[in-house]
Amino acid sequence: MPTRPPSMGYPATLSEVARLAGVSLPTASKAMNGRGDVAAATRKRVLDAAEQIGFTPNQLARSLLVGRSGTVGLLTSDLEGRFVLPILMGAEDAFGAGQVNVFLCDARGDHIREQHHLKALLNRRVDGIIVVGRQTDPRPSLGHDLPVPVVYAYAPSDDPDDLSLTPDNEAGSRLAVEHLIACGRSRIAHITGDPSYAAAQDRVRGVQQALAAAGLELHGEAMFSEWSERWGRDAAAVLLDRHPEVDAIACGSDQIARGVLDTLRDLGRLVPDDVAVVGYDNWEVLTTNARPELTSIDANLQQLGREAALALFRAMDSSQPEPKGVQYKPVRLVIRGSTIAHR
Repeated sequence: MPTRPPSMGYPATLSEVARLAGVSLPTASKAMNGRGDVAAATRKRVLDAAEQIGFTPNQLARSLLVGRSGTVGLLTSDLEGRFVLPILMGAEDAFGAGQVNVFLCDARGDHIREQHHLKALLNRRVDGIIVVGRQTDPRPSLGHDLPVPVVYAYAPSDDPDDLSLTPDNEAGSRLAVEHLIACGRSRIAHITGDPSYAAAQDRVRGVQQALAAAGLELHGEAMFSEWSERWGRDAAAVLLDRHPEVDAIACGSDQIARGVLDTLRDLGRLVPDDVAVVGYDNWEVLTTNARPELTSIDANLQQLGREAALALFRAMDSSQPEPKGVQYKPVRLVIRGSTIAHR
């Protein structure tokens, strides 16, 4: 493996390490930061490549920020949101403690406030901006006349020429239903939230796709209303009155799933023996305190934040073309006692 020529005159970058090691930029970042989800052989290859070219952790940020302000903006719409904070934590982790100064602005869902914060960030001469939405519905673009790159996380931009990263909700609900089918369930129903949310519609499509692929149909109609335990309780009561033969319920959120569990318990239905239940979001304060603990889909929000930060770094590097469009990021199934009984 050739050593990087010292005469090149600028610091080694993480992109070069990734290229030399034959891995993606996110994988190289994980390996350099000691993350546990990288294979030992891959980590060694990345570390060897870094040593070859004289790269040290956070060098990506330092090399990109030569001649820059060393600051980025994080513009969010809901700091109290369940989904925003993990994304911000992941982005901050990728920026590196002390290497990049982060200005965090909460627009509270108000367009005028957002424009005020955007102007303030640009006046501070930030080098880039990550816009974090509070739901996965497309949001208005900030436009293309800004002097810095912008990456959208969770809520994608409505402009296909922007770069947006968002969880794959269709794939998530497919995973949930495929798991239920693998557990031997065939009479599967779906209770979800507000039909005006893109997440609700995407998850319904995923449920229907998984059922169709298995030669099955949804038991009853998809049931829509609010994202709450109360709705989960009420909907489950109606569902089981109309379709007592249901043997599994895929829920659009963990709150709804918790309500479903309450009703099943009240009706004397054993979970998962009689009816298996899957939630969505893997909100651990709900999933691990449920009785039984709740199987759920995790949107990998911290990883989404990390990838948004790395995408912003790449966009700031003028030697790399900025990608466009919406990138749907993988989610994962977390299996607990609501679908597989502990013997």
